[in-house]
Amino acid sequence: MSKAFTREDTSADDDETPNTAPLPSGKNYITQNGYDRLRHELMALIDEERPRIVEVVHWAASNGDRSENGDYLYGKKRLREIDRRIRFLTKRLEIAEIVTPSVHHGRDQVFFGATVIYTDRRGIETTVTILGVDEADSAAQQISWVSPVARALLKSRVGDVVRLPLPDGWDELEVLAVRYPAAG
Repeated sequence: MSKAFTREDTSADDDETPNTAPLPSGKNYITQNGYDRLRHELMALIDEERPRIVEVVHWAASNGDRSENGDYLYGKKRLREIDRRIRFLTKRLEIAEIVTPSVHHGRDQVFFGATVIYTDRRGIETTVTILGVDEADSAAQQISWVSPVARALLKSRVGDVVRLPLPDGWDELEVLAVRYPAAG
């Protein structure tokens, strides 16, 4: 059978990036900074990385036997990865709804973009910023607005105690402070 009719790994063609949370009701809330980062990544893939890899694949293909040509095989695989990421970013940017957290500056209620300081039942104080699915970074104490902690905190106010569902029961979180970035 010709190699043209064999099926490649189907996971390489999936548009979803493996570590991305599903979006409830198709909303992709994101800050302007997060949107700009995704757009910059998309443009870098389209304008820089993809043309460079296409050039390598073209050169490798001109060398002859493609079945044992590492540059060709790796280049084709990398092109599939780049194209998958381009499709993913394009879809995410198309449904993105840019939210400006600074409009809530000075408020004590938790909305998208808030930095929240809370304590749990054990008295451990935690600070998190609630951001979009595509921009949250847990290493920087940022959580996605669809995460269980964010869902528990959203719409609460300073002084409120909210219940956080856990696999083995419930935890209670007390909201100590809410901050938003200043406009400008």
